[in-house]
Amino acid sequence: MLRQAKCAESPVIEFVDVSKTYAAVPAVVDLSVRVAGNEFFVLIGPSGCGKTTTLNMLNRLVEPSAGRIRIGAEDIRDVDPAILRRRIGYVFQEAGLFPHMTVAENIGVTPRLLNWSRAEVADRVKELLALVRLDTDGFRDRLPRELSGGQRQRVALARALAARPHIMLLDEPFGALDPLTRDEVADDYRAIHDELGLTTVMVTHDMTEALLLADRVGVMRTGALLQVASPAELVSRPADEFVARMIETPMRRAARLSAALGHA
Repeated sequence: MLRQAKCAESPVIEFVDVSKTYAAVPAVVDLSVRVAGNEFFVLIGPSGCGKTTTLNMLNRLVEPSAGRIRIGAEDIRDVDPAILRRRIGYVFQEAGLFPHMTVAENIGVTPRLLNWSRAEVADRVKELLALVRLDTDGFRDRLPRELSGGQRQRVALARALAARPHIMLLDEPFGALDPLTRDEVADDYRAIHDELGLTTVMVTHDMTEALLLADRVGVMRTGALLQVASPAELVSRPADEFVARMIETPMRRAARLSAALGHA
């Protein structure tokens, strides 16, 4: 079932006329969008369309060339980047775990930077491993090389959640996983998002994934935001031919699969 949009009238995140240019080449152009508290918002588009740049501007890994970005009532330019990043969880496609650290040490990185006590960090590691469905005794002391791809990504999710952020940024977080693991981890994250009342902004190039996970989807092309809508509205009323073609791809594949199974 496709999800209905959540109201974004009282945004926790707001982009206002944001642009980013690299060496005179525009990457993001006049982007304005609001993301509500507890919303799962997905940016989708082809490679190079500006979606990851948009994500990275939100925690100041990239600085805008123009425009403003606010979290709540606060302009993020007024917040020290290191402090801002500790308030926001970030998950990369390749997990990005520190190879020389154990699972527990990876998860505890940000709490240690925030001067949590050893007992607080240990309790939080145990709590998070349970949340991402990894057995504490079986995984706490393992190194990343001893984990499967899905297990590494679950640890990456736990690490991003360690300091109890309200906002999570996900950059193609499930793209490197095999299809079965990808669906399992994605479904588990959506459940975590709902359980913890998070606000999530995720980047993907997979329209099926966007439609299944998002409350609202923003479609980007060549730096511009073409349409923002719920999955149901996006399917029923695409804004232009490009959005329609993106929608048609998973629909066409689903129809082909149905036909193939019907003739099996």
